[in-house]
Amino acid sequence: MGKSKTNKFRRPQFNAEGLSVTAVKEVEEDHDEVCDGVDSPAGELLEKLQSPSADVREFACASISRVVQQSQTIPGFLQRDAVRRLGPLLLDRSLAVRETATGALRNLSACGGHEVCEDMVKQDVMTPLTALLRECCAGFETNAALSLKGQKNTVEDVANEAVNLLWNLCESSSQAVSVFNKAGILDVILQCLERHTHNIKLALSAAHCLHTVTEDNAELLCSMNNAVLGTLESVLLSSQTGMAHTLLRTLAAGSVWNLKSSLPTARQAQTLNALVATLSQCLELDAGTLIPQHRQAEVARNATASEAGNMEDHQAAVEEMEDEEEEGAGPRRNGKATKIDKDFSDFLPRGKEELREATALLTAQQTSLEIIVNMCCSDDPSDDEWEEASSSDESEMCPDGLSEGNTSLLSPLCLSAEVHGALINHNIPEKVLKKTQFPSSDAMDICRHNPTWKILIKKMHRVQYRALTCLHNMLSTMDAESLGGAAALQAVAQHLATLVFSAPEIPEEEEFLEAVTSAMRSLLQIIAYMKIPQCMTPQQLMSLSEAATRCGVVSVRVNALAILGITGSTLAKEKGTAETLQMIGNALLQVATKDANLVVCGEALDALFDVFADGDEAERAAKNINLLSALKALQPVFKAKIRKEGKGKYSPEQLCVLDNIKVNLRRFIGYLEIVVKK
Repeated sequence: MGKSKTNKFRRPQFNAEGLSVTAVKEVEEDHDEVCDGVDSPAGELLEKLQSPSADVREFACASISRVVQQSQTIPGFLQRDAVRRLGPLLLDRSLAVRETATGALRNLSACGGHEVCEDMVKQDVMTPLTALLRECCAGFETNAALSLKGQKNTVEDVANEAVNLLWNLCESSSQAVSVFNKAGILDVILQCLERHTHNIKLALSAAHCLHTVTEDNAELLCSMNNAVLGTLESVLLSSQTGMAHTLLRTLAAGSVWNLKSSLPTARQAQTLNALVATLSQCLELDAGTLIPQHRQAEVARNATASEAGNMEDHQAAVEEMEDEEEEGAGPRRNGKATKIDKDFSDFLPRGKEELREATALLTAQQTSLEIIVNMCCSDDPSDDEWEEASSSDESEMCPDGLSEGNTSLLSPLCLSAEVHGALINHNIPEKVLKKTQFPSSDAMDICRHNPTWKILIKKMHRVQYRALTCLHNMLSTMDAESLGGAAALQAVAQHLATLVFSAPEIPEEEEFLEAVTSAMRSLLQIIAYMKIPQCMTPQQLMSLSEAATRCGVVSVRVNALAILGITGSTLAKEKGTAETLQMIGNALLQVATKDANLVVCGEALDALFDVFADGDEAERAAKNINLLSALKALQPVFKAKIRKEGKGKYSPEQLCVLDNIKVNLRRFIGYLEIVVKK
């Protein structure tokens, strides 16, 4: 069987399909009311951008910010050249206009998605945006002096909008990243990051942006110097409390990891240790305890405000918190920031300091786990493709070297001694395993019964899914002794079995199934190699396979088939297992015959080769299920599907694997013909 590949998390392209579920429904209901005629709202508002009155221009920008949250209105604005008409207002003589114009473009990028961001870059929005960012940074010190006198920190507010717009564009457009590199915007982002001691909102926006642009950006590495790395290290070593600062340090750690190849040799060990320590401290936090505490604090704060009876003061406090609202690249309403979680496009409510803290905690933990996933990831490009070559026959491999993966099936992938040591020294495997547990029932109940807190439910589950993926990569790249030896691996197996089989029915959430089957596959490979007794019964694994085959995600089905193959090949070496092998064989044949995806069919065949390759029990089971005749009937169909569908639907690497399986199928049929004659 093919090796269990490690996963790698890439910064997702921005996908704000727009709004929360409620808002989307409202948009759909209002769809028929939208008019793209000459007198449409888009045309009227864009005309007002040319007004000599700054107040009118500000009002028009704020209105556009609100209207484009209804995604079906965006084409009307784009057709009227909204980007080119808003662009010059980024450098308007009025700071208020600058802020609302940037907010309008930010919303356009957030709600318009990838294609709109690409179009904005093509229309040269990066030129005024770059100039705006430079002017903002030049005015930071002057603005800081004004803020000491009680005036609004307007320049930093504008900068925050601009950084968020830049973040959106760079997530969706490689051209925007190229402009970022060539225009030297890195220095500007670092200046924003350096203001973390007194403006966490701006610093977080900068940290998110930096984390995005540093990923897989070889061109940017040329700009790295000691000052850049020093700024990131100072953030890593900062000691401010609160979840927002925890998130800030986590994002800085991610940027350092992205830039690891530019670290001076003399500082690598120290920096790596600080990076992993940051991730460790983040994962030590218990969301199951902290979320109820934050909710209780919110209740107490609201009760105090209510008892005081001074609702005007309470409203003033709410407005102040709105100004300090957690960063994000989400839409703005009426020119005021309204945050969107980029993973789920959920609005974060205003005036919810405790909810923002809880959200920052979960975002930090998810990000920490994604960084560890990448630290324990093979850099082999073929790992991004499906399941390298079949292990049933390593002699007939394609000449591109895919066979190398199988010879090290049970050997750790390339994980440097420094990284390995840092992860072990900070007890990362143990902390990751704790995060694979289902979210706290108390925290879940609190979120279910409070509408504004419901957005945390998906986030808590997402932390668990990332932890399971992290466990998978650690199992694939770290040796068994580093993970605690045989006893610890058995405990992990018991834990995974509890996650999957404790409920009356196996969970059907696709992201959970993908993560947990990947972890189980890696673990069972190690257990089988080390001949460690495992706690999951074949019947349980069959039920998992049945649930997985109903899943639309190819990797879930592939993982389940690989698990059956590992289990069957182990059972084939034991006495009295023929009946169980028949059950496994029939399940694999069913998939190999009926699944529409050739990748899945190939994995099913590969698993059959492993299960029935050798042994008296396997031979008996093969005869009982008429495996030979079934494979003979399948062979021409499989070959024809590869010939007909292959080049159009599958990558060259996948076709190479499928061709190898086709050869192995012919050889395996020959082997079975000899078995039948015995």
